[in-house]
Parts: sequence; C-alpha cells; structure tokens
Amino acid sequence: MAEGEEDFSSLPLPDRFTHKNWKVRKEGYEDANKQFEKTPDESDPVFSPFLQDPALWKGAVADSNVAAQQEGLASYCSFLKYGGAQACVRTRGSTIAAIVEKGLPSTRPAAKASALEALLLCIELDKSEPVIEEMLPALSHKLAKVIAPALAALKGIFHNYGAKLVDPKPVLKALPKVFGHADKNVRAEAQNLTVELYRWLKDAMKPVFWGDLKPVQQQDLEKLFEAVKQEPPPKQERFTRAQQEAMAEASAAPGGEEEEGLAGEEYVEDDGGEMDAFDLAEPVDVMPKVPKDFHEQLASSKWKDRKEALDALYNAFNVPRIKEGPFDEIVKGLAKSMKDANVAVVTVAANCVDLLAKGLRKGFGKYRSLIMSPILERLKEKKQSVADALGQALDGVFSSTDLSECLEETLEFLKHKNPQVKQETVKFLIRCLRTTRDVPSKAEVKSIADAATKLLTESSEVVRSGAAEILGTLMKIMGERAMNPYLDGLDDIRKAKIKEYFDTAEVKAKDRPKPIVAPPKPAIPAAGKKVVGGKKPASGLKKPTATAAPPIEEPAAAPQSKPAAKGVPSKAGGLPKPGGGLTAPGAALKKKLGGPGGLASPQRRVVSPPSEEAPPPAAPKFGPGRGLAGRPIAKPTPVPEPAPIAPPATPHVGGLAAIERAELQELRAENERFTKMVEELRAERSKLNLQITELQNQNAQLIEDHTRDVLGIKAKETQLVRARSDAESAEQSVQKQQREIDRLKRELARALRATAISPPNTMADTASMGIPEMGSMYQDPISHDNYSQPRMGLHMGSRFESARPRSYVSASPSEEKENNGLESPGFSSRESALGRRKLSPTFGTGYSGMGSPTRSSLLGSGSASGEDQPSRVTEPAENWKRAAEVTSQLKARIEQMKARQGLNRPAAQR
Repeated sequence: MAEGEEDFSSLPLPDRFTHKNWKVRKEGYEDANKQFEKTPDESDPVFSPFLQDPALWKGAVADSNVAAQQEGLASYCSFLKYGGAQACVRTRGSTIAAIVEKGLPSTRPAAKASALEALLLCIELDKSEPVIEEMLPALSHKLAKVIAPALAALKGIFHNYGAKLVDPKPVLKALPKVFGHADKNVRAEAQNLTVELYRWLKDAMKPVFWGDLKPVQQQDLEKLFEAVKQEPPPKQERFTRAQQEAMAEASAAPGGEEEEGLAGEEYVEDDGGEMDAFDLAEPVDVMPKVPKDFHEQLASSKWKDRKEALDALYNAFNVPRIKEGPFDEIVKGLAKSMKDANVAVVTVAANCVDLLAKGLRKGFGKYRSLIMSPILERLKEKKQSVADALGQALDGVFSSTDLSECLEETLEFLKHKNPQVKQETVKFLIRCLRTTRDVPSKAEVKSIADAATKLLTESSEVVRSGAAEILGTLMKIMGERAMNPYLDGLDDIRKAKIKEYFDTAEVKAKDRPKPIVAPPKPAIPAAGKKVVGGKKPASGLKKPTATAAPPIEEPAAAPQSKPAAKGVPSKAGGLPKPGGGLTAPGAALKKKLGGPGGLASPQRRVVSPPSEEAPPPAAPKFGPGRGLAGRPIAKPTPVPEPAPIAPPATPHVGGLAAIERAELQELRAENERFTKMVEELRAERSKLNLQITELQNQNAQLIEDHTRDVLGIKAKETQLVRARSDAESAEQSVQKQQREIDRLKRELARALRATAISPPNTMADTASMGIPEMGSMYQDPISHDNYSQPRMGLHMGSRFESARPRSYVSASPSEEKENNGLESPGFSSRESALGRRKLSPTFGTGYSGMGSPTRSSLLGSGSASGEDQPSRVTEPAENWKRAAEVTSQLKARIEQMKARQGLNRPAAQR
C-alpha cells in the first residue's frame, strides 16, 4: 500500500483524475483544488491540461463514488473560480448536464452545494443562456429525483441573478409539464420556482403558461402570490464578472465616492429595464385576424357598423406582442375615427391604438405623426371614460417613442383655445416627464419651462396646478440649480407649490445631473487644501497673490502691515541687516497691500476685514516665518511696547484702518439695506405682476361679457326691426283688405241698385190678376213662374232680412244706430226692416224697390230718379210715413188673402 501511495502521488493530475481507484481520484481532486488556489493568475500552466481535455471534469463531477464526487465538484468550483471565463467556456458543455444529473441529486449536502455553486459560477463567468439550455432537458427526465433538484437549482439561479439577467421564457414554457408530473416533490419544486419567478415578473408571466394549469393549481398559486405581493421588490444578489468590472471602474473613477459606486451597481442592475408580458411573449401576426371588410364597415354611415369593425380589430390586437406589418391604412382609419360623432366609436378606436402601440413598442414610432394630433384634438370630449381611453392611447404612443419626438406637438396643444384640451394635455405632459428615461436637452427644458410658466396665470385651477406640477417634475429631473433661472420671476406662493410637487415627484430620468455636479468636487477641495494647508511662507503667500483666488489667507497676513510699516523707515535709514529676515515677508505683504502705504491696492478692501484685524497684534514682526502660529516668538511682550515711541507712522496707519473699517461697516449696512430693498421691490413687482395678470383676466372677461351683451342687444334690435316691418306689412295688408272690402261693398250696392231700377210687377197688377192666384203665389212662391219676379222680391226681402250678415246691412254700426233711431216704435220687425232697407246706403234702395207691393210705394221708394233721391235724403220723416202707409196697406191685403185662402184650402190642397 505504501509503495502504491507513493506511485499515486507522483502521477500527473490528469492520470489521477482518470484512475480506477476512487481514493486516487479523490486525492487527485484535492491536490488539484490546492494547486488552483495557489495560482497567481488565469494563465498558470496548471490549468492547461484541463483546458485541453474538458472530459476530465465530466468524470470528476459525475464520479461514481460519492466521496470522490464531492471533492471533484469542489475542485471544479475552484477551477472555475481561478481559471476565469476560458475555464467556463471550454468545460461547461461537458460538465453542466453531468452536474444536473449526478451532482444536484447527490445525498451529500456539501456535494449538492458545490454542484449549485458550479452552475452559478458558470453564469457569473460568461452568460446564462448556455447553462439554462443544458439544464432544461433534465426537466423531462424519467426520474423524479433528477427533476426536483433541477427545479430547485433553477430557483436558486433566479434568486441570485434575477429574471432580468437570466431569460425566464424557456423555463416558463416548461412549467406546465412539470406541474402535471405525478411526483408531489416535483410539483412542489415547480410551485416554489413559479413563486420565485413571480417575485421578479409579477403578472407579466401569466400569459405564457397560466392557461395550461388546472384551476386548482391556479388557486393555490394565487394564494402564494398574495404573500409575495407584500414583500419588497427583489434585488440581484450576485453579479457577473462584467458587472463586477463595471462597478469597479465606477468606484475607481476620479472623484468617485462610495455612493456613486452604489449608484453604479443600481444602474447595472436596472439596466435591463422592467420585465413585462411584451418581453416574455412571442410576436403574433394579427393581420389575418383583421376583418377583410374592415375599411368598408369603418366608412359606414351607421355607427353600429363602425363600432363592430373596431371591436373586431380590438380582438385581433389583444395579444401581448404584435408582429410588425403594414398597419398604415389601419392607423389612418383609427385617426379618422377620432373625429367620429359617436363617443363609443371614439373609445374603441382609442383602445385599439393603445393595444397596437403596446404590441409594437418601438415599431409603432413611425405611425406617431398620423395618430397623435387627432387624439390630442379629441381631448375636448368632457366624458371621463372617453378622456381616460384617449389618455391611455397617448401613453401607448409615447411608450413607443421618446420625449423629444412628442414634445413639439404637446407644447402646441398646451396653447389650445379649448380649456378641456389644455387640461388633458397638461396631464399627458406630466406623465411623459415621469416615465421618460431620457433627460431633456437644455432647449427642451427651456421650452417646457416657458410653456408651464405661462400656464401658471390661467383662470382654471386645474391648469395652474398642472403647470406647477410640470415645473416640479422637471426640477426633479434637472435639479434645483438648473431650474432657478426659470423660477426667478415667480412669487413665493407659486414657488412653494412647485417645491411641493418637486418633493413628491417620482421620475426615472435623474442620472444625468450626477456627472454634472461631480467634476467640480475634486477642483474645489484641492485648491482649498493648497491654500489653507500650505505653511511655507514664500510659496504659500505668492501663489494666492498670483491667482487672487482665496481671500481667507490674506486677512491672516493683514496685521503684518503694521510691523511692515515700521520696518520701512528703518530700511530707508540704512539698516537692512537687522531686518533681513523680514524682507521677504514684508515684500510679499507690500505686494499684497499695493505698496508701502498700503492704500493704492484694489485688494485692500478684501484684505482687511475687521474680524481678522483684532487678534494679530499679539504676533509682531517675528511672526511671518510661520504665519500666526509663532507662539514662542510672541512671549517677549516688551517688544511691541516701542510702538508708541514712533507715533508718526502707527497712528496714521491705525487711523486709516479705523476709517476703512467704519466705511466698510457703512457699506455693508447699505448693502444690506439695498438687498432688502431689492427683495421688497421684487416681491412688490411679483405682486403687481400677479395683479396685472388678474386684471387682464378680469378685463378679458369684461370684454367678453360686453361683447356678449352688445351682440344680444344687436340681436334684440334686429328682432324689433323685423317685428316692426312685419307689423307695417300686416297693417298695409289690413288696409288693402279693408279697401277691397269697401270696393266689394260698393260693387254690391251698385249691383243692387241696378236690379232695383228695373220696374217689377206692382201690387195693382197683381190684384187685377185675381185673388186665387195671389193666394197660390203666397202659398207656394216658387212653383209658379208667372209670378216669379214679385214673389222673388218678397221672398228675397225676407231672406236677406233673416240671413244677411250685419256688415251687409249697414256700412258701419253708427249708421245702423242712426237708422234705428228714426224707426217708429209702432212698426213691426218686418216694417222696420223695410224701413232700414230704404235708408241703407247699400241694400235699402234695391230691396225696398223689390219688396214694394204697390206701384205707388215702388215709385215713392224704389225709383232712382234724380228728383226723388235728394228729397228722401233731406226729408227722412216723409219717407217713413210713406213706408208706414204702404206697410199697413200690405198687411191688410195679406190678412184678406189669408182669410180667402183659408176658405179655399181644401180645394187648393186637392
């Protein structure tokens, strides 16, 4: 055994890896692990045999002896750790399948941990796709003890690296099969893996596999998901070598700090963006699902047909990811539907735009110019459901483009005359600023800030608040310093509101301001350290005077001006030697103070602050060697006592300092007063501007009201003019009708007069004809033609008396009243009627002639001779008498005729 052991240890590592004795192999694995740990870099020769023959590791990780396998897995982990990416790329094709099939199901915990670590190292050194590709066939293994550990390993991979680094789509597609496995351990591990994926993907993963699960499994998973929803968002716990190098570079950058390094880690971690259903789904060709008669139905005059066409399009677009195709005509039809009069059609069209934009993402950008303006124009719709659908469509359009492309049209619609359009456009711009990942340029920031500043003076409170939110969100992106120029002229109330929105705003594009602020940091501390920390007298004083940057060092040297002034006359008296040590500092101070007197230098106002003048007298002319820190030199206090001996120089300089100090204080006080005055004037100006704006708004409102009133007055005047013209035309029509009536009356009177002039048969003629004929005439006045004319006269007289309208009897009520006044009270109704007919200007003459029974009465009343007519007019009483006589005679004759007729009635009836 001893000889065999010696021989085994002398064998090369590749031979020991393939030895038939498991102990030799185990010792070979341990020896290789130690040698890997001692290597200086990845190019060490110890890695070469294993890189040339990767099959050595296949036997090591799948060793038939569990003890040797444990050491083989540990050795392979060490090989990957120290061998680098080359070690992973060369060997993973041979080892991963063996690790999944033999290493992960191991009964030893250490072996299982090493197997999982080997998989994680393979992902860390290169990428995850080859590892996942080699692991997925194990999920279809016939042994449940292989499938369950493989699922657990996948869970560990996603837990460490996250679903953003490791593509979850192949795993999600394989989940339904393992959920249907007969082994409960496999189903349990599948459930654990699904919960881990849900931590990263949330509901975005459901469309991939959720429909293939049983309802019971869905319910169980939903219960587990509820607990996950309460957890904080997961973070990547392990990083690839590429990410580690990027973070190291970020932390090692000049001027970089730990916070910036952490920011770099977060940037690397979030670089992939959020995972959603679009990233996990496969593109679907939706063109075959679009109805063939879509455009014909969309152009129909019936809104139901248009809505049905859009509903069918919505069902076709309702997929997580859409394959790119020729959607130009469809987008044009949707843009035309935005102008539809029916709000249901507009809502469905907006939903179709939203689905198409989210399904195409960047591919929808080329259709933005066709659809964005119609959607913004339709925002005038006040119904909230329609406004929400249009807002979602705009968000979908923005997600397919960026802020720069959408900004110009958005700013144009901020000036729209419709307040509803302006309000919804403000909300859309706020959402754009919140979700954009691109920091706007300076020109874009200026245009946005100017537009929002103008909206701060709008009459609508919603628009004013939206404008303040725009400025606050923009300040969150750009920083407070970059937004100060745009907020300078605003009043304090508006600034406070903008600051409030700035504190609560949540944006995604705030990485750009960091490098802008970072470069000044190394320059300022470096300059400060050189100036303040420099303790060499010459260099420390000359450099500040050359640059004229730090005024802090100069006050420290200011008190030296007094001894310097003292030393100047001594130097003029020919004593350079004793003051030789003070020559250089004195010269430097003279250069700083601008000459011997120290009054001509423009820097003197900066050099001599009052706070720094008082303490230095304790440090006399011996101090310049070390500045103000010359403590042992300050002990000989009797040295400054000779100062009062030379009064000509020191009082002069001290007096000038006091004057300058007083002047400086006055200037400071005046500066403070001026600053306060400026602030007050600014506040007053802002208030006045606000008042001016309010007055302008009131003036505009008054002008609008005045215009409305003027238009109303003009409308009323127009109506009045029209009414007057209508009344005049109606009056003219009435007058015309009245004239026509008068004319007709005159014509009728003329016609009656003409009939009255023709002499009818008199009563005497009738009497000569015999009584029976007269009786028969009165009995049946219509049946006998021989007596038609006299009968007609009597008959028409009674007919006109009973049936004639009042207007035809007399021309006016006054005439009728006048005629009635002349009537005798003893006359009967018929007689009065006959009398009225005689005196009537229209009917009386004609009918009295027709109705007179005797020739005498006819001649007295019915003749139209020129001699009798004036007499009737001038002597109405005589006419009435004649009429009464004629009437009485007529009545007597009628009574006689009735009596005779009664005697002859039987014969007449026969």
